[in-house]
Amino acid sequence: MEKCRDAVAIESIPSMSQASSSSHAASTYEVRKLDKSEYKQAGLCLAQAFKDDDVAMYFIKTGDRPKWTPEDEWNLHLHIMECLAYAHCLKGSAFVIGPNYDCVALWYFPTSFLIDYETKQDRLPPGGNIDGFCTLLRSGLMRLNFKLSKEGKKRFFTEFIPLLHNTKHEVLGEDDDDSWYLVYIGTKPDSRGKGYARALIEHVTKLADRDNRTSYLECSNPMNLKLYGRLGFKFVKKICLNRGEKPVEMDIMTRPSMTAQLAGKTVGFGARDITK
Repeated sequence: MEKCRDAVAIESIPSMSQASSSSHAASTYEVRKLDKSEYKQAGLCLAQAFKDDDVAMYFIKTGDRPKWTPEDEWNLHLHIMECLAYAHCLKGSAFVIGPNYDCVALWYFPTSFLIDYETKQDRLPPGGNIDGFCTLLRSGLMRLNFKLSKEGKKRFFTEFIPLLHNTKHEVLGEDDDDSWYLVYIGTKPDSRGKGYARALIEHVTKLADRDNRTSYLECSNPMNLKLYGRLGFKFVKKICLNRGEKPVEMDIMTRPSMTAQLAGKTVGFGARDITK
């Protein structure tokens, strides 16, 4: 098995729209929170966006199901994305933009966050992220233990999830529970280049700036690094998944609040120097 080069880092799951200097299309539509009744449309958007993503396919194209067809793989991929979308919809941390569910973003929110938009009464409960037992049960994510192959379960539950969890805690330290975490963002292939991804990210980074919080993401598509950079994210480190025939890399990025950026902070998250 080939080893990841300089594997001292982590990124996570997202793959997003291609960069564009024009935001005309995005400015035509408002960012809105997804209702749980819309999870299938949101899941389809994410499945289409991530159909060729190495991380998304890492648990599906495992080589130990020789009789599986491309349709079988697509159905499992779609199921995973629908479950993720539903889990985030339940907790009020899924957002969409565009006339036809063109771009969807799934976030973890700070545990103490009180959101103040739309009705101004929309509370995201402390500790209410999607990894609660009831949310995992209702969303169908727990059924992955039966739907993934033997190798797929090892990759997902014993390699991928611990790697993401441990890396995020390592990078953010004491701010781990008090940051905005972009879990997934995906744009339909025929809707890219319209500024949708930028609009969804800026919708939340404005909230993060308001409350002086850090934003965190993992990027599985190198083409998106420049766009993230233009939105204030800085590269921290790279991580690898190593159980496949070739390593799958992810880039970890963080964005200090605007207050911290204006103050010229390069050290954040406790005493950690994130530039190293």
